[in-house]
Amino acid sequence: MLQCTWGILQTFVGGVMFLVLIRRRHFIYRCCVVTEWKRPQSASVGLFVFLSEPLSGQFRDEVLVHEYGHTVQSLILGVLYPLVISLPSAAWCMIPRFERFRRERGISYYSFYPERWANALGGKVTGTRPELLN
Repeated sequence: MLQCTWGILQTFVGGVMFLVLIRRRHFIYRCCVVTEWKRPQSASVGLFVFLSEPLSGQFRDEVLVHEYGHTVQSLILGVLYPLVISLPSAAWCMIPRFERFRRERGISYYSFYPERWANALGGKVTGTRPELLN
């Protein structure tokens, strides 16, 4: 219920994305609607998770726990989530300068605060620590 009030901004955007991708494969993970899509990045948008389709095995499971952690962040931060988590996370993920910075310095994508916190929250809530995502 909180995702539809306190987290309405991101849940609305996620709902629109879900409708655009309605023909893709969907399933329920905990309280989220997961949609598999053909993008290299996975994303959590309110109560909707968009999971990179090529993922498989333990890595896929851990990415799902990580994205669920972002869903918990959305519950905690509500309307502040886009500014505090979404924008910094998207920049860290997609801006080539940051990609180069991580690669050249051997820095894990998951070391940045929104990603590290998502791993911790997802692990705590699901009881599964994403070991591969460090």
